[in-house]
Formats: sequence, structure tokens, C-alpha cells
Amino acid sequence: MLLFAGLGNPGPTYAMNRHNVGFMAVDQLADAYGFAGWQKKGAALHNTGRIGSTKIILLKPQSFMNKSGLPVAEAARFHKIPAEHIFVFHDELDLAIGRVRVKQGGGHGGHNGLRDIDRHMGKDYWRVRIGIGRPTHPSMDVKAWVLADFAKDETSGWLPKVLDAISDEAPRLSSFDDGGFMSRIAFLAPAPKHDDNSTL
Repeated sequence: MLLFAGLGNPGPTYAMNRHNVGFMAVDQLADAYGFAGWQKKGAALHNTGRIGSTKIILLKPQSFMNKSGLPVAEAARFHKIPAEHIFVFHDELDLAIGRVRVKQGGGHGGHNGLRDIDRHMGKDYWRVRIGIGRPTHPSMDVKAWVLADFAKDETSGWLPKVLDAISDEAPRLSSFDDGGFMSRIAFLAPAPKHDDNSTL
């Protein structure tokens, strides 16, 4: 059994924010693999199903981004899922728009959701980093950027392609083939070439 947690802020106001791409990723998985349906349990929405032969619990904390840690830790404890079987899907400023990277452990990089998860359950879980790049205008600060909605050219361009690719290749992730998962996503949904303001 694995736990796939998507990070974001609850409610329609935040639904299309860059900061909510983790929610978007697990919603896509639920739809694509016919999961049972979202149910509120404690401070999170839960959904259960299978990807390939692996039972997966999808989770969306409803406690706002900077309080993501406790809902993830509580779900892990209840289902007896160790940190190395937890994948957290989240936005990543320091990754070029449209790129996806998977890594186990490491620092939070200033991401408040990851910082809180680290505080509640350590750092041994997997991160599925979805690149949103940094602000395209020097006058825009980081908070305004992550809490802004994806632009129309993004929601009709790279974003659905990346979410589809994540969903299509999720069986690789559920079998811990992180290298194959990243390679296939890069092939299926190449990052936009015009973006040069972010780093790998």
C-alpha cells in the first residue's frame, strides 16, 4: 500500500493556483484510475483505489498548505504506511515550468507544505516536484506568483499534458521506477522551450 498526497489550499478560491498543482495531480489520478470517490476524514480528503496491482490511498489535506504535515502523518499512522512508501506531489519554484522530478528525502527548499511534513514525520518520504518556475516579472514576489492562477496558455498548453503524463506513467511510480517515470514524462510532455527563468 502506498500513500500519494497532493499539496494545495482548500476551496474554490485557490483551485487553479500554481500552489495547487499537487491537488490537480492527485485529482487526475483519481479520475484516470476510477478511484472510489473523495471522502472527508479528519483534516483531509481521502480516496482509495488501485494503480496496477498496487493499492493507493490518495490524500488532499484540507488544513491549508502550511499545515499539511499533520493530516499526512495521521493518514500514514492510521494505515501503517512507512515514510518510504509516501509520495508527496507539490509545486516547485526552483524547477523550470513543466518539468517533473522525483526524489526521496532532502530539504524542503522553502516550501511551507514540505516544511510542515518534515516537522511531523521526518524527511524520508518521496517528493514529486512539478515545476512552476519563478515569477516572470521582477516586480512580482514569490507569494503572489504561487497564489496566482495558472495563465490561460498554461491551462491549454503544458499543464494538462504534464498532468496526463503523470497519470499515464503512475504505474512506474507505484513500482518505485522513479527514473523511468521521469524519463517518460519528459518524453510525453516536454517542458516549454521558451521558459528560461528557472533552473533544473
